[in-house]
Amino acid sequence: MDSYYNKENPYMIERIVASLTYPTMGMIGFIWLILGLITKSHPRAFTLYHIYQSIFISIAYVVLSLLIGVIVNILGYIPLINKLVAQIIFWTNAPVFFGYSIIQTIIYAILIYLAVFAFMGRYSYFPFVSEIIKENLR
Repeated sequence: MDSYYNKENPYMIERIVASLTYPTMGMIGFIWLILGLITKSHPRAFTLYHIYQSIFISIAYVVLSLLIGVIVNILGYIPLINKLVAQIIFWTNAPVFFGYSIIQTIIYAILIYLAVFAFMGRYSYFPFVSEIIKENLR
């Protein structure tokens, strides 16, 4: 990251808020931003980075899920392709690891990675999203 981002040492409450904002799909961060507006205090760059990144990732996840659902429904009407799509969906959503599917395991691993880095007081990197957030926080 930029040297600007490495100068600050986040407080423990900022690290807790930043790490909790990922598993709650940005809700804790959104509440933190509202509390900052009410108390007229501006969150530091570390906290803003993680809050915005979690909100952006959550919105992207919802949009991607809806888009994939629409595409799968459209492909379900095409003969022969519908069988292939059904098999792909079955194998990616079948319970594999302790009752979780491959997709759920990947999503939870990403969330744990992001939350742990935030709790350690470091800036996590998520492809494309981190660059967008970094450019907009300047």
